[in-house]
Amino acid sequence: MSGADGLQGTLPAKILSGKGVVVTGAARRIGRALALTLAEAGADVVITYRGSQADAEETVAALRALGSNAMAVPCEVREEQSVERAIATAVSHLGGLDILVNNAGAFETAALEEISVAQWDAMFETNTRGPFLLARTAHPYLKAARGRIVNIGSLGGLHPWATHGHYCTSKAALHMLSQTMAKAWAPEIAVNCVAPGMIVWGDVNPAYEHFAAKTPMGRNGQAEDVAAAVLFFATAPSFITGQLLAVDGGLGL
Repeated sequence: MSGADGLQGTLPAKILSGKGVVVTGAARRIGRALALTLAEAGADVVITYRGSQADAEETVAALRALGSNAMAVPCEVREEQSVERAIATAVSHLGGLDILVNNAGAFETAALEEISVAQWDAMFETNTRGPFLLARTAHPYLKAARGRIVNIGSLGGLHPWATHGHYCTSKAALHMLSQTMAKAWAPEIAVNCVAPGMIVWGDVNPAYEHFAAKTPMGRNGQAEDVAAAVLFFATAPSFITGQLLAVDGGLGL
């Protein structure tokens, strides 16, 4: 699998060799693709998971097969102490930290007038507080390494979706948090955000096909499309910071 096919020929095969990376929520789906792509580029990758231990172990085996000094650590991104333990374990394993990819997130469909306070708070705890806690905890290590943070936002944080009010608002907040981090932590740390559109994997739900018809590029996105964008920010000049990159095939136009 190569999540950066579009970049091959322009980047050294192991451009991230010697770099230590943490990817949150990377046991499966998009997070797994991000971790594998970074490992293919030479990085040693620590992934976090919450309840998907078996999937996490399978992903670690795949990462190690690529030559990555990989491991998986449990982490509840909403809880400060859990985040602190996870980052400490990762830094000990990697010998430092160069790149943090905040991928772990929550998604839910609900009519705006029916969203409970508990639902609203849970969405923000995962999608906004989680990346803040991870980044704040990782900050001294990333500062020492002049490292990178890549947050995974959403097209829903750029365009309002009527049945995803709490999700869209939490991702919009993450977009602003990314820019705030970029300004606050420069010049030592470059911070950018990738905003995926309709991304599908595995057996595609037929209900999603109408998004492909509305997308200028004529298809829904794949996890590898997001991974290529993350690899770009992980390897681009640090002068590129505070940017929000939509990976949506033009769906948001």
